[in-house]
Amino acid sequence: MDVLFVAAVVTVGFASGILSGMFGVGGAVLTTPGLRFLGATPIEAVGSTLPAILPGALSGAWHYRKAGLIEWTVALTSGSIGAGFAIAGAELSDHVDAHYLMLLTAALLLYSGVRNTRAHLKTPTAVPVAVPAVVGGPALDEAPRPSVGTRSWAAFAVIGAGAGLLAGLLGVGGGLLLIPGYTVLLRMPPKRAVATSLVAVAMFSIPAMAMHAWLGHINWTYALLLTAGVMPGARLGARFTLKGSEVRLRYLMGVFFTVLAVVYGGAELLAAF
Repeated sequence: MDVLFVAAVVTVGFASGILSGMFGVGGAVLTTPGLRFLGATPIEAVGSTLPAILPGALSGAWHYRKAGLIEWTVALTSGSIGAGFAIAGAELSDHVDAHYLMLLTAALLLYSGVRNTRAHLKTPTAVPVAVPAVVGGPALDEAPRPSVGTRSWAAFAVIGAGAGLLAGLLGVGGGLLLIPGYTVLLRMPPKRAVATSLVAVAMFSIPAMAMHAWLGHINWTYALLLTAGVMPGARLGARFTLKGSEVRLRYLMGVFFTVLAVVYGGAELLAAF
C-alpha cells in the first residue's frame, strides 16, 4: 500500500475528527468528498465513513461528559429514535436519489448558520464585571438553559428521526441536522448542543454502519485508516471548543454551517443542470 495514500486518508480522518469534536457533526462532510478524491466509488465513499464516526463521536463525547455538558435525556431520546430511522435510511440509499434531501439539508444549514452569525454580530460587547464563581457550577459564559421538562418530547423525536434518516441515507453522522435542531428548536447553548449531538451521532452510527456493511458498501481499508486519524482529531477539536467561549463558538458554528450550506447546496444545484 502506498505510503502517501495511507498518509492522505489518515489526514482526511484527522481533519474530520477535529470538525466532529468542535461542532458535533460526524465528520463525513470532509471524509465523503475526501474519499471520492482519493479514488473511492460513490457508494464506498458513503459507507466507508461510518466505521470512523463511532470512535470519533465517542472520543469527543468523553471530553464533554467530564465537563458536564451533555443533555442525556435529549441525547438518548433523539439517539434511540434516530437509530431506527438510520437503518431505514441505509436501506433507502440503494433506491433513493438523495439530491432533494441534500438541498433541504443545505437550506436548513444556511438558516442555522446565518442565524448564529447574526446573533453573534448583534451581541453587545460585554463589560468585564467581577462575578464570584461557584465551584462545580456552569461556565460563566454559558447561557442559562431551560429544564428538559419545559421542552417538547415530540421535538426530540422529530429531530432524532430526521437526523437518523439523513445519517443512514448519506453516510453522515447526523449532526448536520442535530445541531441546528438543538440550537434553533430547543434553544440549547452551542457547547451543550455539540456535546449532546455527539452522543446521538454515536448511537446513529451503529445501526447505519451495520446496514451498510451488510449491503457491501464499506471498504474496510479506507474505514480503518480514517479511524486512525479521526480519534486524535476529535479529542483535539473537543479541547478547542471547551476552551473557547459560547459567543465565539456560536460565531464559528455560524460561519462553518453557512459555508457548508453554500458548498453543498451549490454542488447539488450544479448537478441538477
